[in-house]
Amino acid sequence: MNLDFTDDELRAASSRTFLVVVDDSDEMTKALRYASRRAQHTGGRVALLSVIEPAEFQHWMAVGDLMQEEARENAEARINELAAYVHEKTGSMPLLFIREGRLKDELLTLLAEEEQISILVLAAGNQSDGPGPLITALTNSDVIGQLRLPLTIVPAALSDADIDALS
Repeated sequence: MNLDFTDDELRAASSRTFLVVVDDSDEMTKALRYASRRAQHTGGRVALLSVIEPAEFQHWMAVGDLMQEEARENAEARINELAAYVHEKTGSMPLLFIREGRLKDELLTLLAEEEQISILVLAAGNQSDGPGPLITALTNSDVIGQLRLPLTIVPAALSDADIDALS
C-alpha cells in the first residue's frame, strides 16, 4: 500500500469545501459548527446555501412578489449573519449561495454545478418521525447513489464540546 501523497493530492485535501444548508432549525447550528471546525483544522473552507422556497399560490401577483422579496431579504440577512460566524471561527469568508426553488432540487443542482464543494454537512433532528426531511430525501436510494461527494450527518444529541472534540 502506497501512503505517499502527490502535491496535487495534498492541495486537494487542503482545499476541502464543506457545504451547510441554511435553515432556521436548531440542528443547523450544529452542522455549521462542525463544518467550521473541520474547515479550520484542515485548511478548508465553508460554503453556505440558503434556498428560498416558492411562495404559496397568491390571488394577487403583487402580494406574491412582495412575499418573495421579503423572503430573499430575510435569507440574505440570515446568510450574512452566519457568514460572520464562519469568518470568526475559520478566519476566512465562506462561499455564499442563495437560490430560489425547491430545497432538494436546488441543493442537487448546486452540487452538480460547483465542483469545489467536497463535503455536504447536515445535522439530524431529534424528532421521533426521523432525522429531518432533507436527510430523508437525500438518503433515499434514488438520490444517495447520485451524490458525488460524502454526506456527513451530525447527530442532534452532540453538544458543542462533543462537536469540537470530533472535528
